[in-house]
Amino acid sequence: MDVEGDLVHGAWLTGVDAAGVTREVGLLDALAGAHTMRRLEVPVATMLPALLRQLLLPVVFDATGVPRSRQEWAERFERGRFSADELERLTHYLKTRYADRFRLFADERPFGQVAGLAALNGETKSAAQLVPSVASGNNVPLFSALSEADELLLTPGEAALWLLHVHCWDTASIKTGAVGDPQANKGKTTGNPTGPLGQLGVIVPTGRTLYETLLLNTPVLPDGLDPADRPQWAWHERPDSLGGKSPAGPAWSDRPAGGLLDLLTFQARRIRLITCETEHGLRVHRAIVSAGDRLVQTPEIDPHTAWQHTAKPKKGQPHRRPRRHPSGRAAWQGLGSLLAMTLPQEGDGPYTSLLLRQIGDLQADGALPEGYPLGVETSGLEYGTQSAVVENAIGDELPLPVAALLAEDDWLRVALLECTAQADHAARALDGLNNDLRRASGGDPLPRDKGNRPSAQFLHALDATMRRLLAGLQTVGADEDLLERAQLAWEQSVRIAAVREADNLLAAAPPRAVVGRTVKTGDKEFVYRSGKAVGIFHAKLAEILPRAAEERRVQPEEAAAA
Repeated sequence: MDVEGDLVHGAWLTGVDAAGVTREVGLLDALAGAHTMRRLEVPVATMLPALLRQLLLPVVFDATGVPRSRQEWAERFERGRFSADELERLTHYLKTRYADRFRLFADERPFGQVAGLAALNGETKSAAQLVPSVASGNNVPLFSALSEADELLLTPGEAALWLLHVHCWDTASIKTGAVGDPQANKGKTTGNPTGPLGQLGVIVPTGRTLYETLLLNTPVLPDGLDPADRPQWAWHERPDSLGGKSPAGPAWSDRPAGGLLDLLTFQARRIRLITCETEHGLRVHRAIVSAGDRLVQTPEIDPHTAWQHTAKPKKGQPHRRPRRHPSGRAAWQGLGSLLAMTLPQEGDGPYTSLLLRQIGDLQADGALPEGYPLGVETSGLEYGTQSAVVENAIGDELPLPVAALLAEDDWLRVALLECTAQADHAARALDGLNNDLRRASGGDPLPRDKGNRPSAQFLHALDATMRRLLAGLQTVGADEDLLERAQLAWEQSVRIAAVREADNLLAAAPPRAVVGRTVKTGDKEFVYRSGKAVGIFHAKLAEILPRAAEERRVQPEEAAAA
């Protein structure tokens, strides 16, 4: 990127082609060459949705329009690249219409910032407050390579990425009071929520190229975009009747999103990047991050989250609320949420994202080829201490068979959910065995929230197997025999991993576990012995994995008959 921080022309994005070769490109080149790039390389998993939402998608939507029918979407997909007309529109949009709005260090309208933003106390802070993995204020990561006393120098390109990230994921800590903000009190602003994505478990579908990824993240809107819905860089075109405070000023407001473009480019903070000259060129070394707009409620038009549907919500609460990803679980363990294609018929339950539902509809229409290698990237942040610090980052990606997203034809979806349920039930059986062996040895079961459970090691051992299964089933078509063989192979893998872990638990049990002990609970007595515990475990495993159990039963019979 040049010294002026030109996002349109400066080389600040890293594109990766099909051969794995990387090249630095600006925003316009990234879009023009999107069909040649496999993906954009980003420093952390939470950066991709920030880059898509805050910049790439709204630019494409506003410049070229969104498809108004599945047929139009399918035509764009089949073409595989932006058309000459769309490229002309993108070029005009970025180089002429809004050319002055995509400069990081512009004097009047710096991108994503407030020109001349100043703190009430006159101070600035280290650029480290833009990067969650670097120690800053209350946010002190355990393995940060820098302390707050160290100066962090960000290149313009790095600063641009972390600027987008802050608007999406910033912590809910106390923010610097800004000059001109009437809601600042005693030099600070309290009550700040996290950035909008901090409330979600983000789900991003990905394709074979950057162009396909952009299209997979494009909703079909029969009525198109609302003319009153504007991205943050075109706020001046927004009707005054919609209210709200301009993101170009220090004041902010609590408000709903004014539409898809407004939602994607929501300015959750008021920021100013401060530069210095170094021997390596211009660098961002200080910043001001103050309170920004507060999203009243995540609207159901948000394309990147799954939902928790509540049949009878409390007064004033919506029927659907965003679902967050649980910490410490692989994405495939949450397939139940990803594949929840219809609203729960009775009671409460998950409902998958708008985009995954749309992909299922497009597959039903034949808009996506059979065996299309759809990917899904999940991300999220886990906050702690009143959401003022980042405790953990969640990021995962997995292949997903598109046929499993068909709302009406659920045969593959049922099979996948059965596989994930089997892994979960086998994991619980292992934890039950571990608790029984502890009792037989004279101890107590592990507390629910403490200790190293064998289920964690077991599920980790299954991770690669499940990903191979998902990748293989992307091309299963309508071959039910192949699906049945795949499920048998899966059950055999689950059994091998579970038995291996069970043998390790048994080997670690002391000799006294063989004799065991009797535990009296109320009027009942329970006898715990290692042999009995292992027998119960294998019986449960046979119930959980019926195909593998039947295969083990049939093999000796066939051998005897031979």
